Amino acid sequence: MFMHTFRRGALPAAPLFKTLSRALLCGLLCPLLYWSGPALAATDSAGAAREALKTSVDRILDIVKQPGYTDPGQRPALMDKVENEIRRIFDFREFSARTVGMNWPSFTPDQQDRFAEAFASLLRATYLEKFDGYTGQQVLFTGELVSGKGDKVEVQTTVVIKDKQVPVAYRMLQNRQQSWVVYDVIIEGVSMVKNYRTQFQDLLEKGTADQLIERVRAKADDVRKQPAQPAPGQPGK
Repeated sequence: MFMHTFRRGALPAAPLFKTLSRALLCGLLCPLLYWSGPALAATDSAGAAREALKTSVDRILDIVKQPGYTDPGQRPALMDKVENEIRRIFDFREFSARTVGMNWPSFTPDQQDRFAEAFASLLRATYLEKFDGYTGQQVLFTGELVSGKGDKVEVQTTVVIKDKQVPVAYRMLQNRQQSWVVYDVIIEGVSMVKNYRTQFQDLLEKGTADQLIERVRAKADDVRKQPAQPAPGQPGK
């Protein structure tokens, strides 16, 4: 449960890539310091998570702002660079474990590895590969929520797309290497983890882990065959 709340004035920043509602990874603001022991510890966690996210954000922005990102000849190599950076800040294995839920321990280590890769491929096909490039959207950073133990941080933002404002939160935790990573994205109150978990549980009730993996792989292939939708403010293709 998130106990400590930190709020601050919102500042604009550039987006990274489309998520469920074209919400993007983003940078953060400097933390507001509290002087009591627990609050200060929470602030330290928020600051460390923020810096990890901001570092990846800056690197990805450097890539997607390149003119070559919209060039079909250069785009695949640049998307690979973006994906490599996303894999640094997103823990797809943790993401996968949480989407599968209580069935995850019943997966063999090989099935867990294959599912994590299939799920990462689906997310890439759904969001990264459909992102046509930076078009000037803004993200307002509104604060962080920190767990009582300081081991989880929720970074709260608002994505501004033309006249629409979309609330987006990034939930982060420390992995075994003590690095801060994203394990869920909350868009307009809807958790990506919970959304996929509902779908995966329905499939697992009717089939096996291997069948689920194949379904996820097939879904990624189907998504790749679909034409990308223009981003807000872009003309249709």
